[in-house]
Amino acid sequence: MPCWELFEEQSAEYRESVIPPAVAARLAVEAGVPLGWERYVGPGGGIVGLERFGASAPGDVVLKNLGFNVENVVARARALVS
Repeated sequence: MPCWELFEEQSAEYRESVIPPAVAARLAVEAGVPLGWERYVGPGGGIVGLERFGASAPGDVVLKNLGFNVENVVARARALVS
């Protein structure tokens, strides 16, 4: 979801087609502060986000070390559906 504000301006039917209410296993990936995503992932969802200040290194190294890598995101998603 690139923009919360634009998403919220859409019809309920559209928003529910993107985030179906029946799907509780939702995972948001935010390469920044995760504040606000809880309203979209709901109580059964999860967030991969940054709860601290960033780090200084090449982008791919930082992302991997902070958990923004395929392995971690897949593991978190699998945990939600199991």
